[in-house]
Amino acid sequence: MTIGIDPKIDYAFKRLLASSDHTAITIHFLNAVLSEGPRIQHVELLNPFVPHEAEDGKLAILDVRARDDAGRWLNIEMQTTAPAELPERLAFYACSLYVGQLRQGEGYGELSPAVSICLLNRKLFAESDRFHLDFQLRSRDGAIPLTSGLQIHLIELPKYTVPERVPSDFVMTASPLEKWIWFFRYASQVSESQIAASLADPVFNEAAGVLSMIARTPEEREDYEMRLKLARDEESRMRGARKEGLLEGRQEGLQEGRQEGRQEGRQEGRQEGRQEGKLIGKLQLLEQFLGRPVSSDSTLSGLPLAELEQRVADLQAQLRNRS
Repeated sequence: MTIGIDPKIDYAFKRLLASSDHTAITIHFLNAVLSEGPRIQHVELLNPFVPHEAEDGKLAILDVRARDDAGRWLNIEMQTTAPAELPERLAFYACSLYVGQLRQGEGYGELSPAVSICLLNRKLFAESDRFHLDFQLRSRDGAIPLTSGLQIHLIELPKYTVPERVPSDFVMTASPLEKWIWFFRYASQVSESQIAASLADPVFNEAAGVLSMIARTPEEREDYEMRLKLARDEESRMRGARKEGLLEGRQEGLQEGRQEGRQEGRQEGRQEGRQEGKLIGKLQLLEQFLGRPVSSDSTLSGLPLAELEQRVADLQAQLRNRS
């Protein structure tokens, strides 16, 4: 029986990584991401998971904040969408975590590293195939570090393409971070026994148990379902924003396509929207030239780019033949 609880939904995410009863999960995940730094043996959770901690009886979930035994201040968050200005927001919160340590009379040398970790269920930097991007302050050529005091780790889950049914050698060859990415992508679709067989690490058995407990506990399941609905509503809003931005771009000119789009859809859909806007506008224009009924925006915006390109090519061929 599949677990049926998505660890990317913020309720389950914080239940996994901010529970005082399951700090082994938090430590394992942090060591997987920060593999080049000092190995973490202990973490202090600064905003531990507390069910129904909000006044309205619902759990208010933002991120996971902790401090490790090396003194580093840590912030972990999950983003299922790519909000506008996400890079700037990540930089702002990392800086806030850094400068917020300093008290009156203390010197800069007393600052501990501030590390921000964001798991993103989208591709933000399409120009890179790397699923783990580590941003730090360095010289332009990357050879000279200015300080290790500020770190932003971005993990783009879709870039790692191991299938749900993992290869037989996955247990032996995958890194701990690759196993965590597999867990976040597929844990809801498999059973606890499949997780144990695929990942072969007691910490993932514990993590699967946490998800199963959410599924079996009515109060927790209710909180999870509420957050799942909010996540779906946000995803729907983002899709609507992308379509609206697509239409605005077309109306401004077929050559420009989708120039800016709506603010909410800018990070995720700018390039795709620009290309889609051009294709839709060109296709509708060709239909007009050929004296055909013009397809509606709602009909065309749901089609894959490859199909739009093929339709445009077919209409162009027909127009050349007519000429």
